[in-house]
Amino acid sequence: MDHDELYRDDHEHAHTHDPMHPHSQADHAYLHAHGIAHSHGHVHENQKAVINRLARAIGHLEKVKRMVEEGYDCSEVLVQLAAVRSALDNTGKVILQDHMRHCMVDAVAAGDQKAVEDICQAIDKFMK
Repeated sequence: MDHDELYRDDHEHAHTHDPMHPHSQADHAYLHAHGIAHSHGHVHENQKAVINRLARAIGHLEKVKRMVEEGYDCSEVLVQLAAVRSALDNTGKVILQDHMRHCMVDAVAAGDQKAVEDICQAIDKFMK
């Protein structure tokens, strides 16, 4: 099952923001420090999908650990580690897409050059 099929259900709902939703002090501090008028805090349309993907990756990694403990063939362990890495990379891609579509749109509209620099640094670290 590909990314689009796996998360189509998560995309069915409209991405709405409640302007009356209270933000935490940390949210306010971040937004104020970056000069961003951010009406939705840091919750994105794919948050549930990302949390689910991470939970599956954690479960898969725990299985890999058990494989090592139980003496599975190294080649089998490496294949499973590659699957975990792929799952994490795809999760990062979903987070990055949400960030670009929401946070970065707001940051650019507010003229926040630091947010652009921050995402460039994050991409560099993510891509290593």
